Amino acid sequence: MQRAQMRITRSIESDLLESHDLAMASYDVLLQLSEAPYKRLRMNDLAGRVLLSRSGLTRLIDRLQRDGLVERQACPSDARGLYAVLTDKGTALLDEATPTYLRGVRAQFVDRLSGAELGQCAALAVKLID
Repeated sequence: MQRAQMRITRSIESDLLESHDLAMASYDVLLQLSEAPYKRLRMNDLAGRVLLSRSGLTRLIDRLQRDGLVERQACPSDARGLYAVLTDKGTALLDEATPTYLRGVRAQFVDRLSGAELGQCAALAVKLID
């Protein structure tokens, strides 16, 4: 399972890097922020969603902020808390990269399985996550 996941991820990331200079972890951060209310999440919440350590996320957010794709905002209810916020530039890059990502998912996963196999995968994934 791990080998299949790594092969699929590497292939999709290669396409994202080549076409958009965007690593998979960066794509995931931009995607998570785009789906959040007000396009922002507290750093701790974002770290849990993208499966990165807090320090790993901090380094990634530093790079994304340097590139103008996200910004940090103080949390008004917690002086120590920070939000990561998706910028317009980050939204535009995500919109540009998403078709590449979806083509990769289709080519590396969806098109290789029958409808019944996809249903089994979905059922097993739900069972394992729950």
